[in-house]
Amino acid sequence: MTFKQVDISSKPVVYREATATGRIRLKSSTLRLIRGGKLEKGDPLSLANLTGILAAKQTPNLLPLCHPLRIEKTEVRTKVGDDSVEVSVTVSAREKTGVEMEALTAVAVALLNIWDVAKSYEKDERGQYPATAIESIRVVRKVKGPIEAS
Repeated sequence: MTFKQVDISSKPVVYREATATGRIRLKSSTLRLIRGGKLEKGDPLSLANLTGILAAKQTPNLLPLCHPLRIEKTEVRTKVGDDSVEVSVTVSAREKTGVEMEALTAVAVALLNIWDVAKSYEKDERGQYPATAIESIRVVRKVKGPIEAS
């Protein structure tokens, strides 16, 4: 089997924006610790913000068929809910191809970092994670328009 990167050389540069979301289900006791800033490894929400931005920029290194893009803005938002932490990432650029994969990658990596920081509080007596789950990673919004749009 062969793979190829799509030829975008004849496509025009236009404004691109995508928002992706996802969530990680956590135990209520872990969520209380997050709200109180009491996790041993540090603040998972700040870490999610930083790693989401880094992940968006690293997408072509992780997904070999993605084109390297000049990302102009990555905005990571986190929200602690009753049973989970939700991560939303919006990526924008003026490019020849979309930024959906960058937004999706950013959400996934941000959620993985939350898991990493919270994992010791999520394990049961056998070292398993019966309540912890990363869920519903998806693109919720995509914008494509003339370069003047921003």
